[in-house]
Amino acid sequence: MEPNIKEVANRIRALREDMDITMQEMADATGRTLEEYMAQESGEVDLSFTFLYKCADRLGVDVIELLTGENPHLTGYSLTRGGDGLSIKRRAGFEYLHKAPHFRHKLAEPFLVTAPYLEEEQEAPIHLSYHAGQELDYIISGKLKFAYEDHVEEVEAGDLLMYDSGRGHGMIATGGEPCTFLAVVIKPHEQGIN
Repeated sequence: MEPNIKEVANRIRALREDMDITMQEMADATGRTLEEYMAQESGEVDLSFTFLYKCADRLGVDVIELLTGENPHLTGYSLTRGGDGLSIKRRAGFEYLHKAPHFRHKLAEPFLVTAPYLEEEQEAPIHLSYHAGQELDYIISGKLKFAYEDHVEEVEAGDLLMYDSGRGHGMIATGGEPCTFLAVVIKPHEQGIN
């Protein structure tokens, strides 16, 4: 299931209005200018995962609630089979498959990510993202160029990255093919449980 951008944007707007949060407060919380935030809340532009994650944090809801309109309901455990999960296609062709969308009170968000190989990205600066917490990325197949602030690492299948995701980080697939990796976004301790 691929979430509809307009529906997700409408949920963000409705929650923001219900909570009497201004657009400027949301822009500040998501690291956007007011104009950029307004374009995203209106559904005019694509919603990056980092943007959605920061919106969910500010609104005090699970990111899955923004994406589906449903609150996760499983508590003891959650099993998601092979190719199943909540599909989120964001950020220049990156595909995120959320592997535990129905589990409540997650301390981490697990994704199977496929980064496309794009020739035009190979010599360009890597776009850096920021979100509170930590992230663990385990490379399953392919190769990545991983940028962390001023550092750049080449990683491949079997390698594992763990980092403070509140600092600038980004990646592109290299080697002429897509790269698939397990990304586990770990919420900061002070955020607690949604």
